[in-house]
Amino acid sequence: MQLSNLSFALLHTLDVLLETRNLSHAALRLNSSQPVLSRQLAQLRQDFDDPLLVRHGREYVLTPRAEALIGPLKHLLAEMEALLSPASFSPARCERRFELAASDYIADHMLPLLMQRLASNAPHASIRYHTWQAKQFDLLASGGLDLITTMLDDVPDELHGKLLGEDHPVCVMQTQHPLSSCHQLSESDYLAWPHVRISGGGDKDSFIDHYLSQQRLRRTLQLEVPFYTAALRVVSDSRLLVTLPEHIAASLAQVYPITWRPLGFITHTHRYWVLWHTRTHHDPAHQWFRNQVHELWQHSRFGVSNYRGSN
Repeated sequence: MQLSNLSFALLHTLDVLLETRNLSHAALRLNSSQPVLSRQLAQLRQDFDDPLLVRHGREYVLTPRAEALIGPLKHLLAEMEALLSPASFSPARCERRFELAASDYIADHMLPLLMQRLASNAPHASIRYHTWQAKQFDLLASGGLDLITTMLDDVPDELHGKLLGEDHPVCVMQTQHPLSSCHQLSESDYLAWPHVRISGGGDKDSFIDHYLSQQRLRRTLQLEVPFYTAALRVVSDSRLLVTLPEHIAASLAQVYPITWRPLGFITHTHRYWVLWHTRTHHDPAHQWFRNQVHELWQHSRFGVSNYRGSN
């Protein structure tokens, strides 16, 4: 391989090709044309002595060499961008699109605050919002995500984080549910009724299933959905139960006819973080963006930081 052949622009093209795996989509992303990208891909194949993208039917698949390039290439481009970027950062001139992942609860209640802040301070910046799924941390390394906010016990290796706060899980039910008269729920109370699981966002309830499996018990899961809104609509009009962080239960009780009770048979603490990867830790634009998210989430009345109390 001749390193002198690999310009920043050509490496950026390779990054987009590996991400889109489609010449026409990559051409649109790069504001280029398919003939130009075909020539650049031929050059890259020669430089790396590897096909990189191989046609499979109407699509392209990546060779093992190309798969191995994804992470290091993202890291290298981020370092090069930081090297070429001016030392100072101006939100007013920022044209970056930030990839942010969290739950639909965050999207409903706190994302509007962030969009208002961008409209005032960084009008040319944009956000693509993703529903966070537990353990997708590789997307932070690959560049698929810039920032996540989620609940997690500890920050994984190669990630950085700012703690937002802590609370505890509770069992949520409709206000007329037979369990609403209990002060707290026993194991038998909890297992006597079917449950809803919310799969989107952070890991809210697998600790319960782990505990129950150790006791050789299991609960009845009647519904699994990715969204809080769908789960709460079902719970508020049925006898189903859902396990939620207490600050979210308190917030949604203002919208839905629900109540909640503590779990008397198990203790657990939810910790909430803003998380990002080492590759973006020193990037001025990212530093500004993550500080905005942390500050706004901290001050939101829907966030864990401002919840104090119990039902």
